[in-house]
Amino acid sequence: MDHRAATILALVTHHTHDLTDRLARAQKAAAESGMDALLISPGADLRYLTGYEALPLERLTCLVLPASGDPLMVVPALEKPAAEASPLGGLGLDIAAWAETDDPYALVASRLPTGLRTVGLDNHMWAEKVLNFRRVLPGAEQTLAGQVLGDLRMRKTAAEVESLRAAAAAIDAVHRGVPEWLRPGRIEREVGQDIADAILAAGHATVDFVIVGSGPNGASPHHELSDRVIQAGDQVVVDIGGAMPDGYCSDSTRNYSLGAPSAEYAEYFAVLLAAQTAQCEAIRPGITAEELDAVGRDLITAAGYGEKFIHRTGHGIGLETHEEPYIVAGSARPLEPGMAFSVEPGIYLAGKHGARIEDIAVCTADGGERLNLTTRELVVVDI
Repeated sequence: MDHRAATILALVTHHTHDLTDRLARAQKAAAESGMDALLISPGADLRYLTGYEALPLERLTCLVLPASGDPLMVVPALEKPAAEASPLGGLGLDIAAWAETDDPYALVASRLPTGLRTVGLDNHMWAEKVLNFRRVLPGAEQTLAGQVLGDLRMRKTAAEVESLRAAAAAIDAVHRGVPEWLRPGRIEREVGQDIADAILAAGHATVDFVIVGSGPNGASPHHELSDRVIQAGDQVVVDIGGAMPDGYCSDSTRNYSLGAPSAEYAEYFAVLLAAQTAQCEAIRPGITAEELDAVGRDLITAAGYGEKFIHRTGHGIGLETHEEPYIVAGSARPLEPGMAFSVEPGIYLAGKHGARIEDIAVCTADGGERLNLTTRELVVVDI
């Protein structure tokens, strides 16, 4: 066996061990929470537990994970080859295929323990599937599997942090190219296409979102793209992200100015930069999500822009761009080592312009680490 083949085998073996451990921990957490079983349809939860990136179809694909006993994967017959070819195929799980005229929900019910009292359904399961499980499991209370899976997923392993670090490096590379695409006379949509192409070229498997908010559009946090013509003197918010081949996501926002900014913009951008820097430096085990939110919000409020900071400080990130933990007022959740999340305060002046600075950070044993490493300063583009 050559070195490359040995390396691939070692990675596959390690990944299989991780997935087996995740399944066992999910079963243990379900039992401790009083759930008799978890039912997981296609999405990030299924990929986290099995490595299978199943297609979200009207046909039922479902991981049946009893609190004790052997897991089972139920798939449409035409999807069985794909399931077997995925990392799921190496886990030794029973894969039960159902034919077009079968009732897959009845199949799941027949394989669950008798006397089922509470079943956890993944948080993003389609409503029609939820109702069909209610039909075949009439005596079972339905609850959210995210109550247990969210706690597992938000504490990233060292390998997951490395995946997020690679995603951050890839999106940083894209931001370094943005100034060459921002030119007066171009429309946001054209710039967005250049960025989307660069996201894929940088190693992402998918483009999840591209926001190019020029001038007044920068005051809309989730503006995305339009046919607005970018003009000399504009400030531009660029918020971009995608998913890497292993499923882990990137998300970073930087700010650009086509020529020198106005005094008004420069003043509040300095406030924003100080707030975001202070928040990144405040990350440590034990600080609560709401306390971290307040670090930046209090600085922005003291400078007179509190009402212009209209969203939470951040969101967790991993196999989904938005997941637990959320860095928001009202959340008393203490940060723990391994938690990864965005730090992205913003200031928005409706009808004029806006700014947001966003880094992905990880709570470490003795503080925090910023994964995005491009400059947080306003990038002034020569025109």
